[in-house]
Parts: sequence; structure tokens; C-alpha cells
Amino acid sequence: MASYLKPKTRVRQVRQLLRLTNNNKRNDNAGEDNSKNNNELTDANNSGDDDGTDQTHANTEILSTSSSSATSSLISSYHGEEEENDPFAIVDEVLQDDTYADVRELLEKLSSQDRSRYASHDATTTHPDDNNNESSQKQQHIRQPKNHAIELPIFAAYTTYFGYAVLILCGHIRDLFAKIVGQGRYLRDTQNSPYPSDNLGWYAPLLSSWENFYTRRLYHRIQDCFNRPIASNPGAQIHVLERVSDDGNKTMSLLGTLQDLDNDQQRRDYTDPAVGNSSNRNKISSYFVEAVNIDQQQQQQQAAAATTGQGRVARACLNLGSYNYLGFADDWKETCGKDVLDSLKDLPISTSSCRNEFGTTKLHREVEQVVARFLNKEDALALNMGFNTNCTTIPALTSRGDLLISDELNHTSIVNGARASGAAIRIFRHNDTKHLEDILRQAIIMGRPRTRRPWNKIMVIVEGIYSMEGEYCDLSNVVKVCKKFGAYIYLDEAHSIGAMGPTGRGCAEYCGVDTADIDIMMGTFTKSFGAMGGYIAGSKDVISFLRRRCAGSAYHNSLSPAVCQQVISSFKVRNITLYNRPLYR
Repeated sequence: MASYLKPKTRVRQVRQLLRLTNNNKRNDNAGEDNSKNNNELTDANNSGDDDGTDQTHANTEILSTSSSSATSSLISSYHGEEEENDPFAIVDEVLQDDTYADVRELLEKLSSQDRSRYASHDATTTHPDDNNNESSQKQQHIRQPKNHAIELPIFAAYTTYFGYAVLILCGHIRDLFAKIVGQGRYLRDTQNSPYPSDNLGWYAPLLSSWENFYTRRLYHRIQDCFNRPIASNPGAQIHVLERVSDDGNKTMSLLGTLQDLDNDQQRRDYTDPAVGNSSNRNKISSYFVEAVNIDQQQQQQQAAAATTGQGRVARACLNLGSYNYLGFADDWKETCGKDVLDSLKDLPISTSSCRNEFGTTKLHREVEQVVARFLNKEDALALNMGFNTNCTTIPALTSRGDLLISDELNHTSIVNGARASGAAIRIFRHNDTKHLEDILRQAIIMGRPRTRRPWNKIMVIVEGIYSMEGEYCDLSNVVKVCKKFGAYIYLDEAHSIGAMGPTGRGCAEYCGVDTADIDIMMGTFTKSFGAMGGYIAGSKDVISFLRRRCAGSAYHNSLSPAVCQQVISSFKVRNITLYNRPLYR
């Protein structure tokens, strides 16, 4: 492990800093009193005190995140010289007409309540417009218990478990009768099977009845609700192909085209909006449509157009299951389609190699530069998969002898990456910075188990927006705690980058946190940019280390050049939409 990732003296010096905290505060208060009462000559004589204060700040900087001060100074000087050419600089005048002003005000009010509940642990909170309410101000200091997890109602819990119990009981009864009678949907005829693996005299069974019981008896009953094929772009409105089953949802087959119906009256029953209203329940609802491909002109030129779903019966639905945060899936052809298709004239659809061999193109470099400049970081690394970004980056940064402190609601990719790293793992309650501070203090004082040696490094991992709960991270307080104890910060902004903050720079901008205070910034291109893959942004030393040691960069196939162009084009469109100015001059 490189030396810049293993500052072994940081944890030891935290103890010294904790001992000197009270003395430093006294010196600072004495310096302030002298500056108020003395004249300029007295200020000149007190230069020795300033030197002592600078020494204290120097010790604090050693305990802070690696290269944060160097990164901020380097980036600030760079942007100071080329501030006019920076495509991501915040302009003074944004679009004046905001049709969603009332919605934004309501969201700000709800976010302040959420911040008070999960960050400050206040039972009630007041909005700036409700300052006159004295009763609400008095209740503002009521504390909630530390364990503020959302509890499931007892009725919902019991009914859910009862439903599972009924399904499991019915499944076992069906399996029992299938064995007794010798007939069943899931019984395989091993004697007349054409597969040699069904000969149990030579092969052990691949799956036992207990291992696939859930799939057979529970999942197949509701299989038609999942894996729904669509025949349109994944925009706000989608066309879902209709499926039927003749064997109790064990296998599914698509319905035919509307031309397969007997007469025009039946076709009109499926497609005419005037038919199928609520008053006539015998008619089929009007949300059935004729599925067509996105590009109808290209469909007409294809000889096998019927195999792509053209003309099949589909259902018009509202899409609530796609990561289409900024709407690139709705008007992709008008926004990014031309640039993406033009990129295929010079570069292949896949490089068929990893980044360290032949998988790096000019578009990969451009994507990393755009992301680094957007997040005000020195460098960035683009990877082929968002889930794989956490799974391969965390083991590269941490190993045995390190400590990972993770939020209890972190994503599965973080959990898998933390387990694969070999580092020790501690869990703190969701957005509970007091609990985080207690864990950090205990980890520094006690050290490793049994040996009591200090940890090589401590890293705190949080998310910008927790996808399953929809809650944002109390990042400002987390950063304060981590800087106090000298712990690294790993921020996962898979769901917050592009869609959170005034300019879309994620949770750091929303919470008012400087990106220089965050060591590792992770994000994905799948949610807000209409693409795929993920990125890691940080200092040049860290990114250079990850290019060599991260398995997602060293061994995995690189990101498709067409996807890289999609990310670049989405940044351009997003910048024009927000600031009414081009991305590049």
C-alpha cells in the first residue's frame, strides 16, 4: 500500500490533539483578549503566540484528510487563472422564470424537517415562515431516542408473515401430492431426459427441493409482475408487452399482434380510447396500445420487424422504475443521439480490453476530465459498472489492519466491497453523528482488538441519498466529526450527483460542504446522465494508485466509447439547460 494511503502517525497524533484541545482554546481566548486591548506595538510583540497557533494548525492539518489542503490550493489557483473559461462556473443570472418555485419551497420545508429529525434528532421543527408559532418553537428542543428507525406497523407485519406462511404451507402440500401421485409441473423425468446431468447415478443434483422451493412455489405465482419486457424507450410513459401463461406462470409467452385478432371490432376494443370506460366493465380498457419501436422508419426497412415487437399488444403504463432523473430517456434523439451515433464512426462499440491495456480512448480521458472539473477534484477514474465501482474500489483502498465505519443503511455494493477488503467493519446508526463520534473515539483509544495497536487508517463511508429510504446524508456534520478525529471520508453519490444541489453537484453542494474536505467521491452515470458505469474522483495520487490496483480498472472491460460520449453530451445538455450557456467555448 502506498505511503499516502497509510498515514500511521495520524491516529497516534489524534490522542495528542485531544489532550491539547483545552490548552489551545485557552491560548486562542488569550490571544483574542490581547488583540482587543493592546495597540499595534503590542500586536507585534505577540507574534510568538501566533507562531504557537500556527504550529497547532499544522498538527491539525496532519490529522485532516490526505492532500485536501494541497488539492484545494491547486484547484483554486487553477480556476482563479481560468475562471472565465471554466464551463462549470456558477453564473450570476440563472433562468428567471421558475414554474416550480412553489414545489421547490415545499421540498425545502420537507428537507428541513427531515434534517431536524434524522440529523438533530428533534421531534418537531419549524420552518422560517413559521417563526411566529411559539408553541412549535418551544417543542423544538424535544429529543427523540437515538434509535430512530422506521418501525413497521404490527398489523402489516402480521398479515405479511401470515401470507408467507400460507404460501409455504400450500407449496409443501403441492410438493407432497406431486411425489405421491407422480405428476407435477416441477417434476423432471430423469429416466427419459435428454440431458446427461439428469442421470443421478453419475451426477449429484444441482439443486435440491429446498434450495429452489421459493422460486417454484412463491416467486412463480407472481412472476408476471417482474421482468416485464417493454417496447418503447424507458421514459415517463412506457409500453409494456403483455404476457400470458398456460402452466401457472412457470413459463411466459408474449401475446400476438393485433392483426391476429378476428375482426376490426376486437382491434377497436383494444386500442380505441372511447371503448373500455368504467361504465362498461365487459370491454377491455383503453390503455392497451399497439407496440411499435422507437424508430418507425427504421422498422419499416427491417425485414424481420415482427420479431422486434412491432404490432404486439402492449399496455401503456406510467414508468416509476427507471433512473431517469433528468429525462434523457424521453428525448434522447434530440439531446444526445447525434453525438453518440457520430462517435461510432471513429471508435468501436467496445474496446474489448481493460483500461490498463488497450481500453483507454480519448473519450475516456475527456469523461474523466469533465467529471474532475465538475466536482472540483484533481483527477477522476471512469469504470464500467456502478455496482462494481464500490465493490472493487473499497478493497483497493483498505485492507487488513484498517477500520471501515459504515452507515447502517448503505447500499449492498458498499457492504460487499467492505467485506471483500478484509478490513474491520463498524456500523453506526443512520445519520447519527453522535454515535459516529463515539465509535471513532473508542476506535482511536482502544485500537485493534487483542493487540491494541493503532489502526493503519480509518475510513467513514456514507451515501449522498440512500436509495431505499430516499433520505439524504447529514454530510456537513459527518465531515466535521471525521475532520475532528482524522478519518477519511468516502462519499457514494450514485443517486445524488446530477439531481441534487442548485447546480447538480450532489450532496456536497446541497449541504454546503467543500469537495476538498471529501477524500473519495464515488458516483454513477446511470441515474442522471442516461448512461452506464461509475466514477471515482479524488487527488491525483489516489486516482493514479487506483488505476493500477483497482480490479475494476486493471481487469474489467473498459467503458464503451459510445457510453462515454453519452456522458459528455449529457453534461453539455445539462449545463445549457441550467445556465443557458454552452459547455465548451
